[in-house]
Amino acid sequence: MKQESKEYDFIIVGSGIGGLMSAVLLAMADYSVLVLEKNHQIGGSLQVFSRDKVIFDTGVHYIGSLDKGETLNKLFKYVGILDDLKMKRLDNDCFDAIRLSDGTIFKHAQSYEGFRSGLKEHFPQEEKAIDLFLSKVEWICKEFPLYNLEVERGFSYIDKPEVLSQSAYEFVTSLTENKQLQAVLLGNGLLYAGEVKTSPMYVVALILNSYLKGSYRMENGGSQIAKLLTKRLRLLGGKVLKHKEVVDAVYKNGEIESVVTCDGFLFRAKNFISNMHPLKTVEVFGEENFRPAYRNRLKKLENTVSSFMVYFSLKKESFPYINHNIYAYSKDEVWETVNYSDTEWPEALFICTSATVNQGEFADSLSVMAYMDYEEVKEWEHTFSTVKDPSERGESYLEFKKRKEELVIKRLEEMFPGFRSSIKNVYSSTPLTYKDYIGTKDGSLYGIKKDYNQIMQSKINTRTRVPNLFLTGQNLVFHGILGASIGAMVNVFCFIDDNELINKIKTVYEK
Repeated sequence: MKQESKEYDFIIVGSGIGGLMSAVLLAMADYSVLVLEKNHQIGGSLQVFSRDKVIFDTGVHYIGSLDKGETLNKLFKYVGILDDLKMKRLDNDCFDAIRLSDGTIFKHAQSYEGFRSGLKEHFPQEEKAIDLFLSKVEWICKEFPLYNLEVERGFSYIDKPEVLSQSAYEFVTSLTENKQLQAVLLGNGLLYAGEVKTSPMYVVALILNSYLKGSYRMENGGSQIAKLLTKRLRLLGGKVLKHKEVVDAVYKNGEIESVVTCDGFLFRAKNFISNMHPLKTVEVFGEENFRPAYRNRLKKLENTVSSFMVYFSLKKESFPYINHNIYAYSKDEVWETVNYSDTEWPEALFICTSATVNQGEFADSLSVMAYMDYEEVKEWEHTFSTVKDPSERGESYLEFKKRKEELVIKRLEEMFPGFRSSIKNVYSSTPLTYKDYIGTKDGSLYGIKKDYNQIMQSKINTRTRVPNLFLTGQNLVFHGILGASIGAMVNVFCFIDDNELINKIKTVYEK
C-alpha cells in the first residue's frame, strides 16, 4: 500500500458544496486540508456535462440568497469567489411560474413585496391568506439565527419543535379554501420534493425565502462554484485529488488514523469530515464503530424521491430563452405528484432554459426534471456507469429511457406547440445516474427526508461517535447550495469559534 508522507489537519471525503465550503473555511483558519473525490469531476450536484457544445447542469439549476447583503452573497464574498461568479438574475416579476392543469400560469416574483402584490392581482379576495403565509415564512426564517448569519448561544437548529414540527400542507390549507391559491403557494414543491404527509413548513420557508432574496442562474453552469472554491483552496495551501474513492479507514486507539482509497493509497490526518450520505459514511468508516441504535435509525430514515432528467440541445434560434423557471402540473393536487400514477406520469415537471455568458434571445438548451421512484430502475441497479468507470446498462434500459423521454416531450408539446421541431438532440438520466455519481443508494434528490411527524429522528449531528469523524453536507440542516453551505458552517464551528467566524464574514462584506 502506498502512503503519502504528509499528515493533514483535515481530510474531507467528497467535494460537494458542503465538503468544499468546509475545506475553504478551515483552510482560511490556517488548517491543512486535503479533499478526496471519487469522480472525474468535482462538485457533487454542481457537476455539469457537455453535449453538442452545450453545457448542462446536472443538479443545480438556480440559486437563491444572492442579492447584495443576503446570506449566500456574504458567504461567497468571504470565501473569495463572489466577484468571479458569472451569474444571470432571473426576472424580477417572475423567477418561478406555476402552471396548473388548465394551463393557467401564476407568477412568483422576487422580494416579499413583489411576491405579495403579484399573487394579490390573481387572488384579490385572498389578501389575508397571502399576508399570513408570508408572515409565517418571515417568522420561521428569523428563528434560524445561522440562516441570517447570527449566533445564538446554546442554540441548535433542532431545539425548537414549535418551528420544526408544523406541516406545510396543513398550514397552507388552513389559510384558504381556494384550491388554486393552495397549489400556487406550494407550487415549487419540486425544489424540496414536497409531500402532503411529511414536509415541514420550515423547509418551505427557508427555501422560498432564499429565492425571494435573489434568484440567479449560473452562466455556463454551476460547476464554476466548485471550480472557484477549489482554486481558492489551493491558493490557501489545500489540495483536491480526483479519482480517489475512499473505501476503508484505519483506526488507532478508537480514532481514525488514515483512510484508504480504491487505488491502494493511504492518507493520514488528525480529523476527518465526510460529505457522503450518513449511511454511506457508516459503511465506509466501518459499521462496528457506530452504535447499533444510530445505524438502525439511519436505516429507517427515508430518503427523498429521485428524478428523471431530460436534456435537450436545441436547433439554432428555434426556441426562446426563458428567464424564469416553470413548474408545470397535470393535476392541481401539486403535492400528490411525488407518489405518482404510472399511467399519468409525468404529473409534475420542472422546466428551465440554461443561461450562457451574454445570453441572447434564443436558448441553446432546455432541461426538464420529473419525479422518478427508484423502483422504476431497480432491475438495472446491479450496473454502474460514470465517466471514470463507463459501462453499458443494456438495451432494455435504453428503451426504458426513450419511452420516458417521449412522454416528457408530449407534455412539452402541450405547453409549447411545435417544440419537437426545435429539438436537436435528447439526453436523459435516471436515479441510477445519481446513485453512481453522488453515492446515495437510491439516487435521492435531496438526501434524508425531513418529516414533521418525527423531526427528532431525522436530526443529523455533525459530530459522530468516532471522536475525530464529522459530517457535513445537505443532510445536516437543509439541502441546496445555501443549506449545504450553512451545514458547512455548523461543521467547522467544531473547530473555529462561531462568533469569530460570523464577525469575520460580516467585516469582509462591509468592506
